[in-house]
Amino acid sequence: MTADLIDKIRNFCIIAHIDHGKSTLADRFLQITGAIDKNIMAEQILDSMELERERGITIKAKAVRLSFNYQTQNYILNLIDTPGHVDFTYEVTKSLKAAETAILLVDATQGVEAQTVANFYLALENNLKIIPVINKIDLQSADIERTASQLYDIFGFKKEELSLISAKSGEGVYQLLERIVKEAPPPAKNIDAPLKAILFDSFFDPYKGVILFVRIFDGKLNIGDDILFMHANKVYRVEELGVFKPQMQKKESLACGEVGYITCNLKDPSLVDMGDTITLASNPTKIPFSGYKKIPPMVFCSIFPTYPKDYPILKDAIEKLRLSDPSFVYEPDNLGVLGYGFRAGFLGLLHMEIVKERLEREFNLDLIITAPNVMYKIKKTDGEIIDISSPHKLPDFSTIDEILEPYVKATIIVPIKDLEALCELAKSKRGQFIKMDYLGKDRLSVIFQLPLSEVIVDFYDKIKSITRGYGSLDYEFIGYNKTEIVKIDILINHKKIEAFSLLVHKEKMEIKARAIVEKLKELIPRQLFEVNIQAAIGSRIIASERISALKKNVTAKCYGGDITRKRKLWERQKEGKKKLKQIGNVSVPDNAFLEVLRATF
Repeated sequence: MTADLIDKIRNFCIIAHIDHGKSTLADRFLQITGAIDKNIMAEQILDSMELERERGITIKAKAVRLSFNYQTQNYILNLIDTPGHVDFTYEVTKSLKAAETAILLVDATQGVEAQTVANFYLALENNLKIIPVINKIDLQSADIERTASQLYDIFGFKKEELSLISAKSGEGVYQLLERIVKEAPPPAKNIDAPLKAILFDSFFDPYKGVILFVRIFDGKLNIGDDILFMHANKVYRVEELGVFKPQMQKKESLACGEVGYITCNLKDPSLVDMGDTITLASNPTKIPFSGYKKIPPMVFCSIFPTYPKDYPILKDAIEKLRLSDPSFVYEPDNLGVLGYGFRAGFLGLLHMEIVKERLEREFNLDLIITAPNVMYKIKKTDGEIIDISSPHKLPDFSTIDEILEPYVKATIIVPIKDLEALCELAKSKRGQFIKMDYLGKDRLSVIFQLPLSEVIVDFYDKIKSITRGYGSLDYEFIGYNKTEIVKIDILINHKKIEAFSLLVHKEKMEIKARAIVEKLKELIPRQLFEVNIQAAIGSRIIASERISALKKNVTAKCYGGDITRKRKLWERQKEGKKKLKQIGNVSVPDNAFLEVLRATF
């Protein structure tokens, strides 16, 4: 590729808050540039997962190469579509590394939201050219003036810098493509330098093995080259390379500035390190990329197959899934009643639900997940510090000096009139007020310090509820603080069920214990014997419920005679039920684990 051709390349990504129209805008780009035949055009074309289409969200970043003719010159536009939910910030970070420009998309009906602010600063940290765009201008509820005012007050963008579009109808989208060509900087022309490429994503193909997504910064890559993964210190031979249009299209080489894929007969997903620097083994670059900042998992739960024989399938599925989702971590786990499984870490509760659904759909598995927990630090009386994310790994309280729990800084954007309700919500979640800033005339940015365990489950939903959909949340981990945590054990007919155990703050132990036993009473079907459900802290029972036995009228055939006949039958039935209670197993529905989770948070 010559220097003139490199000048015609534009690498850009779309960043925005969830549901501001990223995927729809990507659809219009594909349509206008002719990347997709209009006869097979569908909504959310880059959201290829069934799960993404169902939920209307982007889960995985996607790369696609577009051809756009501007003033008789043909330009190559490499588009990377990114997620908007706070749980998938890791995917956004990876995309920014592969681009020079970011389109900051803002919904005209919603205005600037928390992830808009977070993504703006992520792009700024990566020295990207930022093009502000206001979307959904065709809707009756659109307030363009207010949104433009927010973009000026918060980020300093003037009115003349804003592009006004409707990704749904296509209004203004062609002009936006022209603006990208004119304003987005082309990649650096380092074609004669040693190969230097960043590995920014991957997925597993059963026939080709690991497909690696790369952005070439320096030099050139050809089929048959021996490449060195600098962080992993491994050498592989390039078997195939190409670009996404959006289907994979083979090429003979990739040069600096281009975004594409390579395969190198790599079959083991665990050998792939996201953010690794790829260079030629014979002529390596001197300075590798620093790699991606590792984002630690925030939420932990155990995953078990409903049928123990499916454990090997689950193990293989998790290894393959992690290839396309490096922020998901796992280790083997074993809970007596559920058998062998995995203890897994996630970036948030939505991330956890997505991983579970992907495992079930893509690998045809039936899974059980336990209640989620965060990672606690335990300082023992002998000075040892241990990390625990699972209730059954909590040491005896007599050996614990103090417990530390993770805290986050939560940035919440809300209408001014909802400030009081928000403060009440934060107070109920053990939050501490940090500061407040005005964003324009009618919105506030409020920052609280909160325990992560109070944020991960329903905090975002409650913010949406009290603000009628206008509130938004972004949070970042800030450290550990001392806390008072207790372990609640659930006993069914005096047998401890480890899968239901959970760690909660001392203030809320009775409320949550009561919620668990009441929910289990609803979910567990009646048996032929009485079922006792108890919540205990140590040997102390703090909540209990009873499910009465199914009753059969054993005296139905006694039409008369002495009452002692009936009494004998009743006594025999009573003894039978007593014996059955001692030896019988209580059937707990598979969905009980997730239902209990929802009831307790």
